[in-house]
Amino acid sequence: MTVQAERDHHKNPQPVAARDRLMSTAARLFYAEGIRAVGVDRVIAEAQVTRATFYRHFPGKEDLITAYLQAEDQRIRARVEYGMTHAGSSGEAMDLLIDGIGEEICAPGFRGCPFINAAAEYPDPLSSVHQAVLTHRSWFHKAITQGLRAGGHPDPAYGADIMMALRDGAMVAGYLNDSRTAATSFSRAARSLIAA
Repeated sequence: MTVQAERDHHKNPQPVAARDRLMSTAARLFYAEGIRAVGVDRVIAEAQVTRATFYRHFPGKEDLITAYLQAEDQRIRARVEYGMTHAGSSGEAMDLLIDGIGEEICAPGFRGCPFINAAAEYPDPLSSVHQAVLTHRSWFHKAITQGLRAGGHPDPAYGADIMMALRDGAMVAGYLNDSRTAATSFSRAARSLIAA
């Protein structure tokens, strides 16, 4: 946080708190119930803010959805980058990534990938929501490619394509079927891919 931002925060902490409540409420509701199923009025009511406060932070619902996806993207980036930085080797980093995906699939309340879910509800490739999904997926593909390259994979970009497809399938299977089976199948297939 910059010095000026910190001063502004201490002068008027309420707007930050209201935005945080809007974001956390939207994230919880959008993920649990679906983006289109949850209206702005419900987010406003459950976040306990006024309509004016909502519109001060977000011009419309699509802006809130985009912010929600960008926050999810940043959360995932931080976890992956932490693992990649603190792993003892590229192999250990990829193991951490695979295990993390498996843990996510088996977590209580798992309802699939928030990015796949959002893309299904917002198929227009020009919408800011769909663009946020594509930005996340592009970054994630690059992260996997780098990890495979560091591990000496013979075709890291193609390997990343396969790993993304395996992950996407496991996310859907984990929501629709037995999450443990989906996580185990993903782990075995992903580790076979790395060993190839």
